[in-house]
Amino acid sequence: MCAIDCVVKPPQPGEPSYEQWLKEKTAVLNSLKDRAKAVYEAYNSIDGIKCNPVQGAMYAFPRIEMPQKAIDKAKSFNLEADFFYAMQLLENSGICVVPGSGFGQKPGTYHFRTTILPQGNILRDMLERFNKFHNKFMKEYS
Repeated sequence: MCAIDCVVKPPQPGEPSYEQWLKEKTAVLNSLKDRAKAVYEAYNSIDGIKCNPVQGAMYAFPRIEMPQKAIDKAKSFNLEADFFYAMQLLENSGICVVPGSGFGQKPGTYHFRTTILPQGNILRDMLERFNKFHNKFMKEYS
């Protein structure tokens, strides 16, 4: 019960732990803001990927301009193209994303959901591996 109380009723100005709480809260929020910006910029720097700014969530939802050859390959397996893409990404890079088709996306569009939570070097490494995978995928299916 004490833990819940700390979440719903944080320290107030003048209380002994307020300064430390504010410092930690600000650091966490700034880190999330920086990661959101890094993810947005990284995905938008990749040909065939468009990403809206990450606002108010810990996820990005980039859109993939899927080549017809990849769409046809996915259909040959009776899969949605973004699911096929997500599985190829996982199998070839170890990166796990959630296909947009699971979120009721507009027909004929392809997205995936990914998190902004990994810290610094882990996030940079993931984005580099994603870029390599995506370029290889697009080359193979264009």
